[in-house]
Amino acid sequence: MGFLQLPGLGKVHFHEYGTGTKPILAFHGYGMLGNQFRVLEQSLLPKYHFYGFDHFFHGQSNLEGWTDKQIRVGMVKEQVRLYLQEWFKVYGEQRISIIGYSIGANLALILVEEYAHLIDDLILMAPDGLAVHKGFYFLRHHPIGKFIFGWATKSKWLAPFLLKSVKAVGVIDEALYTIAYNEIDTKKKRLDSYYTMNLIRLLKPDVVKIAGLINQYKIKCLLIFGKDDHLYPQKAAKPFIEMLDNAEVHEVKMGHWLVTKALDEYLIR
Repeated sequence: MGFLQLPGLGKVHFHEYGTGTKPILAFHGYGMLGNQFRVLEQSLLPKYHFYGFDHFFHGQSNLEGWTDKQIRVGMVKEQVRLYLQEWFKVYGEQRISIIGYSIGANLALILVEEYAHLIDDLILMAPDGLAVHKGFYFLRHHPIGKFIFGWATKSKWLAPFLLKSVKAVGVIDEALYTIAYNEIDTKKKRLDSYYTMNLIRLLKPDVVKIAGLINQYKIKCLLIFGKDDHLYPQKAAKPFIEMLDNAEVHEVKMGHWLVTKALDEYLIR
């Protein structure tokens, strides 16, 4: 474990694990930590040495000196490059791989925009960032949605009610509902959720540019989707996939909650 000081952002905590020799920078999903991928112990851990970063408002990472207003505006894409820029200062510039799950895929994809010439492998699992999710866009960008999101942060009943509603219409499954509910059962957790989603609101990967760079530098690209994932299904990523020359794409019989022992067993098969 260790920390990187990202200028203008704060101190980001990372977990180290894996018995492999290839360095891979890992970005986890909402409500998780940088050690989320440790469960892939038979498939990926023997190949890679993971540096798994805790998102801000998760684990031991701390955003420093940002006001409430600044957080609601969000960080900009140029600040994402700091993760790798500062990592290189510690470990030296070298070839790397990147993995991102769910909202963590946003950061992974933006790093491809900046450092494609140094990336060997890109692994995306149930990735955010390949298509616009209308629900999240509404909450983070539309005036009414932003008002409701802020109100839900302060209310004891509204956030659970909204969560139950999206589960009822099939947007999320039971496993994702349970995880999300456990992240909004206190005022602090609701505020952390609100800040997390607003901090990354401007991080929109340029998927056309990224696809071109993947092809140009022949980055080995593995994409994994859950067949029952209603948040980030494979069909939403179809335009991006069709731009890639030689991607390996899997759709597994799971929901959005992909990073599990079941996926580990699938990957080794």
